[in-house]
Amino acid sequence: MDNKIIIFDTTLRDGEQVPGCQLNTIEKIEVARQLESLGVDVIEAGFPISSPGDFQSVVEVSKSVEKPVICALTRAVKKDIEVAADSLKYAKRKRIHTGIGTSEYHINYKLKSNQQDVLSRAVESVRYARKFADDVEFYAEDAGRSDNEYLARVIEAVIKAGASTVNIPDTTGYCLPGEYGEKIAYLVNNVPNIDKAIISTHCHNDLGMATANTLAGVMNGARQVEVTINGIGERAGNTSLEEVVMAIRSHHDLDFEHGIDSRQIMRSSKLVSNLMRMPVQPNKAIVGRNAFAHSSGIHQDGVLKNRLNYEIIDPAEVGVRESTITLTARSGRAALNHHLQLLGYNLETNELDEVYNRFLDLADGKKDITEEDLEVLVGTKNKKGKRPVELVSLQVVSGKSTIPTATVQVSFKGDVFTETASGNGPIDASFTAVKNLVKRRVRLEEFLIQAITRGSDDIGKVHVQVEHKGKIYYGFAANTDIITASVESFLDAIGKIN
Repeated sequence: MDNKIIIFDTTLRDGEQVPGCQLNTIEKIEVARQLESLGVDVIEAGFPISSPGDFQSVVEVSKSVEKPVICALTRAVKKDIEVAADSLKYAKRKRIHTGIGTSEYHINYKLKSNQQDVLSRAVESVRYARKFADDVEFYAEDAGRSDNEYLARVIEAVIKAGASTVNIPDTTGYCLPGEYGEKIAYLVNNVPNIDKAIISTHCHNDLGMATANTLAGVMNGARQVEVTINGIGERAGNTSLEEVVMAIRSHHDLDFEHGIDSRQIMRSSKLVSNLMRMPVQPNKAIVGRNAFAHSSGIHQDGVLKNRLNYEIIDPAEVGVRESTITLTARSGRAALNHHLQLLGYNLETNELDEVYNRFLDLADGKKDITEEDLEVLVGTKNKKGKRPVELVSLQVVSGKSTIPTATVQVSFKGDVFTETASGNGPIDASFTAVKNLVKRRVRLEEFLIQAITRGSDDIGKVHVQVEHKGKIYYGFAANTDIITASVESFLDAIGKIN
């Protein structure tokens, strides 16, 4: 059996069904192009009959990508299939995805039909779809709760009718991994013509089993996985692309292949999260903010010695630059010293012990330990001296009908320089002016604003992270004027570049 796993991404169809996460056509094209860069094999671009907007999105996505197969979803209804075929007219490679429910629940209560009529409709829909496309996929909705013997009869019939892929969805996320794996194995062993089609998994996460069920399906003979970026989708979501891909990559004994460029995973995750306005939970596997963060002293010491002690994935493999050593009351001396060195401090053992004791007292009463806190802990006697780049003055013009413009004046090695620039907002304009002044090619990696209290006159704390020639530099500043704090933190980071 071929060990190539086909990656079928349904972020733009099933993933977009999350309430409040709908994308416009331009945004769908942007996601589709990123999915192409990621290396997915099939993009399910939409459900064309559902709305004119969805129809147009499938048309435009078909025009915008070259390599992936573009797939359109339909019900087992002739009009659905005709509209889907029309939406795919510009696709370089196209697939029609049609199907019907096969569980007792769907047959009796949703379709108000019987097994024989449903089987006939399944066959008719595949035959009709084959008139418009050579590549036809059939889905047996709610296959997870379907009787295996009946499901096998339906699958045999639709393959005979021309289906080249048969999708076995756990639509309600009901199955346990062993149960779902056995269902796939049953089809492999009991459908005489199963070798004429690819078996596909499509698992939902209602019981948190989506990734486990998908892998169980693959290990029992499925060779296509239907997934979404960040695991988004109806209710509790779909199988997460990044989890399946990295599970296969981490377990070399599985001996499966796929075409995903894993270094594009984090970029894809952030794009989908931003466009759909759906934050990724911090502890989400692979792409969560804490996926490569370590706060326990024992873990931090182990990771600093060799990341393999506590990390089964190299962060760089998924597009994350490095692990994060988070300072908390559980952190040890190794983690504290690591952060101090990033700030430019090299303490002797006795000095580090003294600072560490003060650090523990502070960490016991404070959730977040910032660079400013470390500066205070180290004390003025150990400070590195005046920053090499200092903000002298800042003037910003911004408003509803005004192009944001910033004039920044900085002091560098005793000389004062001035630069004016415009941007998308006052902070963007200010940062552009700074970059023009210092003439360093830096990329802003992270920008975080925090309020110390809750009033409108609050002091704003700004943390930035910039990249220069592959290295990461951190900056911090605090001010009641958030734009000033932003510029000062940016200069603080740039000033640390050698």
